[in-house]
Amino acid sequence: MKNISLNVKNAMSFFDSKEIEYIKPAVAKAQQMLEEGTCPGNDFLGWLHLPSSIKEDFIGMVQNCANALRANCDTIVVAGIGGSYLGARAVIESLSNSFTWLQRDKKNPTIIFAGNNISEDYLFELTEYLKDKKFGVINISKSGTTTETALTFRLLKKQCEDQRGKEEARKVIVAITDAVKGAARKAAEKEGYDTFVIPDNVGGRFSVLTPVGLLPIACAGFDIKALVEGATSMEKACAADVPFENNIAAQYAAVRNILYQGGKKIEILVNYQPKLHFMSEWWKQLYGESEGKDGKGIFPASCDFTTDLHSMGQWIQQGERSIYETVISVENTRHSLLFPNDEENLDGLNFLAGKHIDEVNKMAELGTRLAHVDGGVPNIRIVMPEINEYYIGQLIYFFEIGCGISGNILSVNPFNQPGVEAYKKNMFALLDKPGYEKESAAIKERLAKEI
Repeated sequence: MKNISLNVKNAMSFFDSKEIEYIKPAVAKAQQMLEEGTCPGNDFLGWLHLPSSIKEDFIGMVQNCANALRANCDTIVVAGIGGSYLGARAVIESLSNSFTWLQRDKKNPTIIFAGNNISEDYLFELTEYLKDKKFGVINISKSGTTTETALTFRLLKKQCEDQRGKEEARKVIVAITDAVKGAARKAAEKEGYDTFVIPDNVGGRFSVLTPVGLLPIACAGFDIKALVEGATSMEKACAADVPFENNIAAQYAAVRNILYQGGKKIEILVNYQPKLHFMSEWWKQLYGESEGKDGKGIFPASCDFTTDLHSMGQWIQQGERSIYETVISVENTRHSLLFPNDEENLDGLNFLAGKHIDEVNKMAELGTRLAHVDGGVPNIRIVMPEINEYYIGQLIYFFEIGCGISGNILSVNPFNQPGVEAYKKNMFALLDKPGYEKESAAIKERLAKEI
């Protein structure tokens, strides 16, 4: 099978080609640090060779659990936040029919994502929706105390038990959590839930190829074996011993860092297929949380084209030249649809009659790339042969290894997220959580002065 490919010509035209030669040693060192485990955050490198380490019997275990949930549920709620849901949602949305949510799919359960916000209206509406559903829950939390997810799971657990009875509810609630410790582990053991382990050495944003992502994806009816095979093939294609000229992850890390050093502070991930919207959301967390620290980091943004050309297009074309684009191009569509002829031709579009809709989309993509390059926007292009499990697996690993290399080039720890804790401390102080008495007093005093 073909691999996804990378084209950086329309980015390299914005800097001297010697810059590539200058950065190659730093790229090689950054990847070697990952391989040797000598980089900051080296206790979270379990993702690096994860695809090739996944055994067929493990995939079978995950699939068997998914089959049991599929047989007993018309709806499955995935409770998790950040990396505990974005990867799974990215894959499921990429592979799903765009309008399945409007109609009952007789073959597959509806997958709903919750536990990623604290909106009372959202949670009320979710519980109302579930009142006549045979639903199950996949609770994803290493600690079991993450506020958004724990709050949501408490609601869902009670509702599932009320509607199905405690014994039946135990069979349709699955915990994906720490191997031995944490509130979620204790609850799972007490209630007798089926469980899967989040590996200690795999951080949330790198966890899509663990049960965190694999179980929900399998529940949705997609081929997790093909997903892992795609990731494994990209692991080999981007290995540390692959020459720079053939290593697309090394090239991506190199070019984006050269652009960053040249003043391009914002990377816009662009797609021309709406199905890839949540792939961009996952990518934003992966790169934002990995690189944005120590006063450094490229700001990850995303756009859905051609839709956002009618909202962000003007800024991208002529705004401040602090941006570059990485475009995901999809070569082949799943379906065929021809543009019809119209006798009156009031819209003047008969020149498109008989053409595939995708041909129009691809000309819009090409025209936009040319216009943006002419407008001073460097352009990186990732080409996917098609959207399926295998190539999504490739894309996931490509972005993961590219992120690890890029973070090491920046000299940050790509695998921690200390800044995420700041809002939590303030929130707990404001809510008078036990143990936060000093923080509560301090923040209330601060607020009193600001009023």
